[in-house]
Parts: sequence; structure tokens; C-alpha cells
Amino acid sequence: MNLTNGHLFWPTTTAPLTVPKIKPKAHYDVIIIGAGMSGALCAYELTKQGYDVLSIDKRHIAEGSTSANTGLLQYSNDIMLVDLAEQIGEEDAVLFYRLCEQAMQDLTTLATSLSRNTDYIERPSIYYASTAEDVPRLQKNYTLLKKHGFEVAYLDRQALANEMPFEKEAALKTYGDAEVNPVKFVQALFSDAKHDIVEECEVTATYSEETQVRVETSKGTFHAKHVIHTTGYETPVVGKRIGAAIHRSYVVVTEPINEQLWQDEALIWETAHPYLYIRTTVDNRLIIGGLDEDIAVPPTDKAIQQHAEKLLKEARELFPSYDLKAAYAYGATFGESYDNLPFIGEHPTKKRQYYLLGYGGNGTVYSMMGAKMITSFIKGKEPVGAHIVRLSRTNGVR
Repeated sequence: MNLTNGHLFWPTTTAPLTVPKIKPKAHYDVIIIGAGMSGALCAYELTKQGYDVLSIDKRHIAEGSTSANTGLLQYSNDIMLVDLAEQIGEEDAVLFYRLCEQAMQDLTTLATSLSRNTDYIERPSIYYASTAEDVPRLQKNYTLLKKHGFEVAYLDRQALANEMPFEKEAALKTYGDAEVNPVKFVQALFSDAKHDIVEECEVTATYSEETQVRVETSKGTFHAKHVIHTTGYETPVVGKRIGAAIHRSYVVVTEPINEQLWQDEALIWETAHPYLYIRTTVDNRLIIGGLDEDIAVPPTDKAIQQHAEKLLKEARELFPSYDLKAAYAYGATFGESYDNLPFIGEHPTKKRQYYLLGYGGNGTVYSMMGAKMITSFIKGKEPVGAHIVRLSRTNGVR
């Protein structure tokens, strides 16, 4: 299926990664299906631990959803901590937020160790109340974050105006977040993770056998002790998607802005659903996203143009002094689970087959978390928090 449509920005910032042509071996420790962000992080983590790994993708590295990833990395979630606590209990909600916070720290550490520049920059985040009615919930969220030691500041209208060139009733400022060029990041991960890679190879079926998994592909049959499905928003190779839905969203990237941007160039998002989000780039552009729709296919060129104008209009209302002109605009599919959490873990009936599906606005953070968790599973250890994201909690994959 097509995952994107329009004029993508990230692929213009770097050349494609050259992958040597190889003849894959018949057997590996681990086969990873998917060469996007989740697959790259898994490959890096497992090769670092000494596993013999094969990555397979029906496209090329970073050509799927990664090419449309806007590269906002935040430990806060599409679901506020206070709402998640009501959903799964305060103890597990806080644990999940802790795991996201740790994943952000792991991403930052990882970015500094890679041999290639990935335009990874640590940023704070501004999460503002879209309307006055959202302020009480924002205050409750602040109180719960503060109670459990997360670094967060509450900004009233005046405090927010002192930091940002726009006025809203209130906002939370969080720390430890970041921005990244996702295509460069995935390329760097694959460049540093020394393992076999096969592109333009479609996996048609996987079968759990007594001591291994058999993987049928368009380029032959391979075997591994373990298989990891990191296919993102594609139709699953095995089974069907339950407990999640595929939607689409829009992004516009502006021409470079010839003036100073806002304080700390904080990542910006809001309490409304769907929400507007904005970040900067290393060459002084704005990336503006939002206007999500409950439609599972990428939009037409006409729809992209119309939604790009709407996104620019919303951004101009926040930043009236900026001369914002669209340079790139596109639409892309993305997945959301019904409970706003990712699916990470072993398939409930297909042994030695693991899934890392980072559905939601924090996909890269979930991918980092999942790469660590699945590495633990493969080592025979139950990772902390695995019960929160297990596949069977909402019949996520069957």
C-alpha cells in the first residue's frame, strides 16, 4: 500500500543509503521485517548485543513512513498522564511515562554515539491549552506530573507570553525532548549496525516451527531463531490488525524564515484533538502538522494543497510576524491504537515472532522503548512494563 503522497522534505536533505548487494544466509539469529525507524533501532540494539541479524524491506531503507515522520521526539503522549491514569491506573500510567522518558534519554545518548550527523537537537516542549475549557485538565496533568517528579513548568497566560510570541490561557513546558531528521537518523543506525540487509524483498509469510521461524519472501526462504515485525502502518504480514486504526495526517514545510525564531525553538503542540504541532529545522524552516482524518489512504494532491493552506493559516495566527510560505506539503498514513499505547511483544500464539508497532504521535520514542524490550524478550527476560503494551491487551494482532 502507498503510505505517503505529495512533496516530501526529508528525502531531499540526504542521499539514499547505499546498501551492498548480498546473498543472504539460510539462517540468522534474528530476522527483522521492515527497515524504517522501528526496524533500524531493533537492528542497532541487537547487533550491539552480538546477534546475527538480517533486515528485510520491500522498499528501500527509510522509504516508508519514516520519510514522512516529522521528527518531534517527546516523552509526553497523545494521552495526558492524568487521562492515562484513569484508563490503566496511576501506577502503570506513571510507569509508562517513565519508560517513555527513559526512551528519550536513550535516543539522546544514541544520537551522540552515531558516526553520522542526524540533526538531533535537544529541545523543550510547549503544550498549550487550545481553549479556556482545557485549562483545568492541563492543571490536573501538571499536578500529577509534578507529583511523580517529572520536570515540568506550568505557564499561565503572562508567563507563556513572556516565552512565546503568542498568547494562550495556559501551557505546560516539559524538558528532555528533541528534534531529529528521521531519514538521516535511520540511515545512521543502519550504517553503524553491521548486519545483512536485503531491500526490494517482500515477505509473503512467516511460520513458527518447533525451534525456528521460517520466512517466505520474494527472494527465497530464510530461517531465524526469532522474527521481529516492524512493518508500521503496512498491513501485517501475519494475521490482522485488531485494536488499532489507520488514519492520515498532513504536513507543510515552509521556506527558510529570515528572522529569529521563538525562545529555545521549543516543540509546540496543543490539547485539541486532532492537534496542531510545530517544530523548526536546522535551516530555519517550520514543520507544521495536523488536521488528522479518519481515512486510511494518503490524500490526493488537491486535498494536500487545501490542507497545507489551512495549516499555514493556523501557524500564521500563532506567528503573524513570520512570512510563511510552503516549500513542501504532503499527506501520510499513520496508526493509532484505541487505547493510545503501542503494541510491543511476542505474538500470543506464534512463538518467537515479536511485534513492534509504535502507533501514535510518539512513534520514534515507542520504537526505542520497543527495541530495548524485544531485545530483553529474546534474551529470555521479561522487560519492565511489558504488560502495559502486550499485544493481547486489546487483541492488537491476531
